[in-house]
Amino acid sequence: MGTQQLSSIAAREGEDPKVSSQQAQNRKDIDAGALFVLKSKGSWLHCGYHLTTSIVAPALLSLPYAFTFLGWTAGVICLIIGAVVTFYSYNLISLVLEHHSQLGHRHLRFRDMARDILGPRWGRYFVGPIQFTVCYGAVVGCTLLGGVCMKALYLLSNPGGTMKLYEFVIIFGCFMLILAQIPSFHSLRHINMVSLILALSYSACASAGSIYIGESSKGPEKDYSIKSDTESRVFGIFNAIAIIATTYGNGIIPEIQATIAPPVTGKMFKGLCVCYTVVTVTFFSVSFSGYWAFGNEAAGLILSNFVDNGKALVPKWFIFMTNIFTIAQLSAVSVVYLQPTNEVLEKTFADAQSAQFSTRNVIPRVISRSLSIVVSTTIAAMLPFFGDLNSLIGAFGFIPLDFILPVIFYNLTFKPCRRSPVFWLNTTIALVFSIVGIIAAVASVRQIVLDAKTFRLFANV
Repeated sequence: MGTQQLSSIAAREGEDPKVSSQQAQNRKDIDAGALFVLKSKGSWLHCGYHLTTSIVAPALLSLPYAFTFLGWTAGVICLIIGAVVTFYSYNLISLVLEHHSQLGHRHLRFRDMARDILGPRWGRYFVGPIQFTVCYGAVVGCTLLGGVCMKALYLLSNPGGTMKLYEFVIIFGCFMLILAQIPSFHSLRHINMVSLILALSYSACASAGSIYIGESSKGPEKDYSIKSDTESRVFGIFNAIAIIATTYGNGIIPEIQATIAPPVTGKMFKGLCVCYTVVTVTFFSVSFSGYWAFGNEAAGLILSNFVDNGKALVPKWFIFMTNIFTIAQLSAVSVVYLQPTNEVLEKTFADAQSAQFSTRNVIPRVISRSLSIVVSTTIAAMLPFFGDLNSLIGAFGFIPLDFILPVIFYNLTFKPCRRSPVFWLNTTIALVFSIVGIIAAVASVRQIVLDAKTFRLFANV
């Protein structure tokens, strides 16, 4: 069941023992995915931890690379627009969720919102599949990046090593097999608190390392010109926009708000304030320091610029520490984006009438979640060029989910006057980012075609 009466939420959490008969009836109407995975027990601070982990991820280390297509002025403008629009959009989603909750129908999933606001087909055939693809794609991308970071550490300590990238991806995947068994989204609150600290740590290291190299004679000569011909520049701009949109992307705001204990009013906004404080510190510091230090030589992952032809430009211990922070946070990000998949699996295979940790539910949970990780790890090992595909996923997924649908949901729910500034602001955002999403998707496809000649399954890149 997609929506719930407020009393059924209270029944889930055992908040009101006086209505036990009503609880029993409502419990029958709740599916196992909502009951076991999306537990509503958290505070606004826990919400802030979840939001921070889902947005402030190691993908931010690619922001200096996005600047190489945009230059200083356009890069800073796009970074600011991304922050302002996503904060605004996520707050709009929260307001819509709070509105429906006050009416007695609390949405716990993105597809539930789409079903009730846009119609059942939108939830089932558009929002649901897109969200699943985006989130599972993030799990694959994090697994691949975890393998890349582990391989970088291996080669730094053993330059002549023969281990392949896919072997490190498998090692990271084995670690994820354990984390995937954490029962609910709410159970991740302490892990995501540590994740927030890790994000601040590796961002500080990336910024400090960039400044150190930029101030020394070890780095490349600073060149901020945008290379390539006019056509490549145009497509490069939209590729960069897709990178920035993906970096700011979330796609699971309803699921995160579902972890908050009722009443939910105002709590999501506080969580967003916590998250965007960290976003401002990390995104802007890494972008500015990385692009300042390396200019148009900034790599797709800024940590790659810390090593030049096998020679470390900063102390090796510093690279080890930064990569370890990054790998640790990647595991937290992966398990957060695994939650929508876990919820679907739990809804399909678990029995809401049995205890969460009963044999009836534990065995299917372990098997289904383990298979999910095996599949994501296999994809990451097979497709080491997944970064190109992730840009396409970002254009098709994160832009609609995070930039377009929130303003549409708000306009359809609250029906602001057509002459009001809010209506026209929301309409403008939806139109502009629809166009940007289409062009960014085309640019991503073009990049995939250009890189196709280097694609090879299980390539050791």
